[in-house]
Amino acid sequence: MHHGQPLTEINETDILLSHLPTPPSYWSIDIDSPDPNVPRYPGLMALHVTFMMIAFFVELLCAPHKHRWHAFTVVLFYFLCALGCAASALYRKLTPDMYDGSTHSSHGYVVICLTLIPSALDIAAFFTRLYAYLRGDDKFTFKSLWRNVVLGREPHDLSSDYTGLVAEDREEYDEIKPLNNASQRTSRLQSHSLPADSETVDLEHYTTRWVNESLPHPAHRSTFSAASDRTLFDPRHSEETLRDVFPPFVSRPSKPLVQRVTAIARAILERSLVFAAFGLTLTGIVVYSGGCRNNYINGCLAHLIKGGIFWCYGLFTFARFLGSHSELGWAWNISPVGNHISAELVESTVIFLYGISNTWMERFGARPGDPFTTKQVQHISIAVMFWFAGLVGMSMESRRVRKWLAASAASALGPERSGSISEPPSYRGSFNPFPALVIGVTGAAMSAHAQTYLFQVQIHQLWGWLLLGFSVMRCLTYFFLWLDPPKSVLPSRPPTEALGSFFLACGGLMFMFSTEEVTLAAMRRGRDDMMMFLNVAVAITCFAFCWTLCVVGFKGWLKYRRSHPALASS
Repeated sequence: MHHGQPLTEINETDILLSHLPTPPSYWSIDIDSPDPNVPRYPGLMALHVTFMMIAFFVELLCAPHKHRWHAFTVVLFYFLCALGCAASALYRKLTPDMYDGSTHSSHGYVVICLTLIPSALDIAAFFTRLYAYLRGDDKFTFKSLWRNVVLGREPHDLSSDYTGLVAEDREEYDEIKPLNNASQRTSRLQSHSLPADSETVDLEHYTTRWVNESLPHPAHRSTFSAASDRTLFDPRHSEETLRDVFPPFVSRPSKPLVQRVTAIARAILERSLVFAAFGLTLTGIVVYSGGCRNNYINGCLAHLIKGGIFWCYGLFTFARFLGSHSELGWAWNISPVGNHISAELVESTVIFLYGISNTWMERFGARPGDPFTTKQVQHISIAVMFWFAGLVGMSMESRRVRKWLAASAASALGPERSGSISEPPSYRGSFNPFPALVIGVTGAAMSAHAQTYLFQVQIHQLWGWLLLGFSVMRCLTYFFLWLDPPKSVLPSRPPTEALGSFFLACGGLMFMFSTEEVTLAAMRRGRDDMMMFLNVAVAITCFAFCWTLCVVGFKGWLKYRRSHPALASS
């Protein structure tokens, strides 16, 4: 590693001491320096990229499950995949192999095969529903066949999952009022009592009233507390999360364990396919440009994987800001459907897993007995920070651990009075600073990372500051929410999260741009301009944010039409 003053001019002789010359690539023979006497077909590669991007980043995300257009969108997805694969196969047939050992194509086929699993489940469920419908006693009608067999809806389907919470004739719906005592619960239950033989609940009517019940005047908001009917050490709430406020009488029918496990596995798989497609996008760019070969591979993988994680989580945080996963309470709101793990627990878990794995990966390429270099110590120490800070963050999200941490104050009151200890309003949210702390410290440390060339120092400083900016914005989010915790099931959309998610996504993209090969290529071509790199990263991030807004908005529109069929058809 260069420890002196950063260089401003590229030294090709010094580079060749540790790296082999850059071989030609698909990019070089197609676009950069094509041979006019040899036909090339970059248009086929452009078609491959276009078809695959539309398939995975449009059709796959916008295929509404249990919707009348679900089958059509799935067929269109596979049709686009087939066109993309055909264009790629034809291009490889007409173009010499310029990247030995490439696994991009094989990984792509694996991901496409994984997309067949949800389709196979849909086909199996369709024939199961068809068999049950034909064996049932219901009168045959095309409407019931379409609804129960094709769409998979029960006669009394409540699967809209509280999406119709907002009444159209109320404007003040941004706050909810929890039931303050047991007598109010009892009166509500009695006023909404159902006949003994009733098998369904008028969920839309009740939840609409519930979500639109506003709190008293702001001067009296201090009386709102989970403690009014919730206590920290009351055994009746021992299994409840500290942040739950939801309708007291709503009960959802329990599904068999196999169905629940299958639904969870399917949800994880469908969401993972998008991240897998993003990974394939990165590997496709690497293969076409001819990067990450020979001695560059370890540094290239480190920058692409770590930067890709920050990029994806920046987009996911922006989706949360828009209202995605608000049913889980992840949009800085109160979950309307019961107990769920917090988003901070997911963040801390990802940080922990990243740290515990990356601690040992920093020695890849070192021979047994080699001493630890300064660079290895720098990166391993950051990984250890991820490891243990993530573990602390996971512990802080544990209900049991938090109860243990509060036991000292409760024990001073004795067992008789500990059952009546009220929870503070801040227990309605998760104020876990450790994920933000880890990312902020990483950004601050990497902004001071020693590099050989001045341009490399500058680009590392830039994305380090961007990650630090996310950390500051997340801490400001916690500060304002601590002063006024969430009171509504609707997304609160703190503006600090919009800025923070942008800093995180843009910082992750700049992280990927800071690979050694990219910076050296920019210097060779006279493109080592910080403004150009920053503007390109900002432009791509804004485009990705627009795409995220369209995806989240489209899914919300579908849910709205499903939960408000009369309004949607008018």
